[in-house]
Amino acid sequence: MESRTVTENLNEAPLGLFHLRAVLTAGMGFFTDAYDLFIIGAALVLIKGLWHPSHIMVGLLGSTALIAAFVGAFIFGRLADVLGRKTIYGFEAVLMALGAIFSAFAPNILWLLVARFVMGIGIGGDYPVSAVLMSEYANTRDRGKLVSLVFSMQALGLVTGPIVALTLLASGINADLAWRLMLGLGAIPALGVIVLRRRMPESPRYVAQVRGNAKGAAESLKEFAGRSFGSGDAAEPIQKLSLSAMLSQGRYWLLLLGTAGGWAVFDYAYYGNSISLPLVLKSVAPHATDIASIAWSLIIFAVAAVPGYVVAFLTIDKIGHKKLQWIGFLLMGLAFGVIGIVPGLTKDVLPFLIIFGFSYFFAEFGPNTTTFVLAAEMYPTSVRTTGHGISAGVAKVGAFIGVFVFPLLNAALGLNGTLLITFGFSMIGLLLTLLLPEPTGRSLEDLATDPNAEYRQVQNG
Repeated sequence: MESRTVTENLNEAPLGLFHLRAVLTAGMGFFTDAYDLFIIGAALVLIKGLWHPSHIMVGLLGSTALIAAFVGAFIFGRLADVLGRKTIYGFEAVLMALGAIFSAFAPNILWLLVARFVMGIGIGGDYPVSAVLMSEYANTRDRGKLVSLVFSMQALGLVTGPIVALTLLASGINADLAWRLMLGLGAIPALGVIVLRRRMPESPRYVAQVRGNAKGAAESLKEFAGRSFGSGDAAEPIQKLSLSAMLSQGRYWLLLLGTAGGWAVFDYAYYGNSISLPLVLKSVAPHATDIASIAWSLIIFAVAAVPGYVVAFLTIDKIGHKKLQWIGFLLMGLAFGVIGIVPGLTKDVLPFLIIFGFSYFFAEFGPNTTTFVLAAEMYPTSVRTTGHGISAGVAKVGAFIGVFVFPLLNAALGLNGTLLITFGFSMIGLLLTLLLPEPTGRSLEDLATDPNAEYRQVQNG
């Protein structure tokens, strides 16, 4: 064992409690991200009745956090490669907490837009750091499962938002106070995340391979995991790939087209539908109460989305990360296509909920999970958060466009026409997925050396 590197031992380590600690620490941020991003959909139902914003302003309120996430993912992603993951881990949660608090006290739309922008920078920063830290702690065999588990905490945030909204509305609280509480409560988990993350040690792969301190990696990992992964005496491969060197190589542009492009077209479809879901359901059943439309949102999330997350992390390493993504794009897109083509489907609540829920299942059991995972695997350690940050940032541009234009397209084309466009984006995502290698069963170091090598599956048993 002493002659093996810390990284080699980490790649072959069985699942342990330290993996679970890392999942919970990183995953709590994604619970907060999901709550903060999607609660605005329920809040907008109330804000529209109070402030009467235009269609354009509704689009901006729903999407401002997403364009800010583009900025945050780029900045924090790059800083995490230059300064270290732990150095900035937690600062993004501070921005999320401040954004939630400022949102709750917004006296007007402009204030609320600024508050959501601050929050979005923190959310964007959370994507590359959390994903990469988990991938770098993970063993090879279970990497997809562990990174998916982090992202699956988003499911709890998706469900918690409508529950909070329903509770506040059912309690009889006036609409102005209700939407402020919906947005402000997002500060509570963010503050807890700050404490957890400052206690998490630096990524052992980063310490060993970028800083060249294998002994330090072994010591910090032993302290965190409670067991030895070697002495750190064995030489580690040192990685010093710069951003300019990365961007000068065609293979990384191809990888970015696959990870960033596929993620962007997915986020266009997913966030446009999800954040606007209460408004979508209002258009399907215009006479439904606010409580009814939010309750239907909760049903879709709980019955379709949550099981999708669960099945994804249970099967991703068996099916294959790339394969699961294109399957998800295909079936999610077909659901949108059916809604767009079949006459009258958007006027009948039950069939609409069933098919729309089908699309949600295959979004989670597919590209919503895998885009997050794949971008954390494809790049060398020295530029891994940079690559993930670029991918997540570009994705949030797609999300911003989707959320911003959804109310406008819905007003101009109706729900059928809007979802037909979403079908087209899903098919583009499927094609972009084919540009990526299959990373399942391959170590991060193997992928960094030759990402296009023949797929080698680690036997599961």
